[in-house]
Amino acid sequence: MISRVDASATSAAFLVQTDVVNWILLQEGSDITLIDGGYPGQESDVVESIRHIGGRPEDIRGALLTHAHVDHLGGLVGLSQRYGFDVYMDPVEVSHARRDHLQQAGPTDILPLAYQPRVLRWLAKVTPLGVLSRKGIADAKPFPEPLDLPGRPIPVSAHGHTDGHSAYLVAAGEVLVSGDALVSGHPISKIAGPQCISDAFQHDTETARRTVESFMMLESSVLFPGHGPRCDGSVAQAASRALDVS
Repeated sequence: MISRVDASATSAAFLVQTDVVNWILLQEGSDITLIDGGYPGQESDVVESIRHIGGRPEDIRGALLTHAHVDHLGGLVGLSQRYGFDVYMDPVEVSHARRDHLQQAGPTDILPLAYQPRVLRWLAKVTPLGVLSRKGIADAKPFPEPLDLPGRPIPVSAHGHTDGHSAYLVAAGEVLVSGDALVSGHPISKIAGPQCISDAFQHDTETARRTVESFMMLESSVLFPGHGPRCDGSVAQAASRALDVS
């Protein structure tokens, strides 16, 4: 499913929602910025989504990463090599993306939950997509100064889920691309609507909750989350609800 927010007559932001993870396309004229890239096994889906909005993967001028978990970084590994674009992120997240270290849920984190049918169904979906991949992006780069990419994305520090997790304001600040700092659903979650992602996936839960608290200061009116559907309405209120239910 693809939903759209227009920023101007020639610029738009698109949320590409799948049943396991989301990514975002920013289109300005014919140029594209990609935010996140799904699992390794979703490379072709990313390309298809770009063609769906009338673009080509050759139009990607650069990619941004919210964080270096396999379901957000995985597709970018092959796509960046094939189409020759750079991948940028919070400076703290660079070493994680290069796989100098790994802050990602492993079998010991998931095993206590594996008795739940929804967790087993999720594992059945993501295993063939490459959930166990440990490939990184060797030439991952910190945000350049200035960050001049199609769609004019503005990084928002959102640490906690990983040490260098970043969110982004797009569509002139109307939309918050929240990554996994604030989601609206997840295959293993019983909750529908704005929420903090399961503690099993959090690197630093307390810092992650403070990040969600900081979102309560934003004036954005649309949430493009890393998991779950688009949420229309006050992002500040969505953040507050997430803290209440999580």
